[in-house]
Amino acid sequence: MAKEGADMTEETQYMIDRNAGKEGVSVESPSNAKEMRAVVLAGFGGLNKLRVTKKAMPEPQNGEVKIRVKACGLNFLDLMVRQGNIDNPPKTPLVPGFECCGIVESVGENTHGFEIGDRVMAFMNYNAWAEVVCTPVDFVYKMPDEMMFAEAAAFSLNFVAAYMMLFEVAKLREGMSVLVHSAGGAVGQAVAQLCSTVPNITVFGIASCFKHASIKDSVTHLFDRNTDYIQEIKNGPHGNYRLLSESSGIV
Repeated sequence: MAKEGADMTEETQYMIDRNAGKEGVSVESPSNAKEMRAVVLAGFGGLNKLRVTKKAMPEPQNGEVKIRVKACGLNFLDLMVRQGNIDNPPKTPLVPGFECCGIVESVGENTHGFEIGDRVMAFMNYNAWAEVVCTPVDFVYKMPDEMMFAEAAAFSLNFVAAYMMLFEVAKLREGMSVLVHSAGGAVGQAVAQLCSTVPNITVFGIASCFKHASIKDSVTHLFDRNTDYIQEIKNGPHGNYRLLSESSGIV
């Protein structure tokens, strides 16, 4: 674990130097304040709108945890935010990112349940793409000892979404069938893994052919998204599942 999540100082410095002289984002901090590096979205658009720059070091407020980030998630939501294609998009410049993981560096007043040095994962309301983040303790969770930082960074949003769809919306129970569109995506893979925790679940996965090899072990029946998979399900040996929408849970 010692080398896991090691700082990529040279690469980050390269990105800073590469953007030197370009129209950047001002850092709103006094010259003598502690600083950190963060990825800043200067305006909506392509990758050229992202900059690695320096910002004031955040400090935990009442009920918050300060985390030294080791890895952060990159989701479809982040892509939509970068392009400005969401309802009520935030104002730029901003630091993107909604999930991260790392090591607790300090805690604010009235913060209980965490100690300095704890390995944690956290939900963020933006600001996850930074070296240090502060977030309310209610959105911070300890990582299992066997979980790697890279795994924890991609866990929160995907598995929470999958869990809610399966167990709170579809009310998944033994013997049901689940149809997973985009089974090769992050949420789709989370759905398939969570289905394995319930006995006798049949998982139908729809994905592009090139993704089949990596997900075949977690899906009962795989179908190419570019084919008429509905007819294939009806005509195949598993045709008794043809009335999924009427008899089974669907995600």
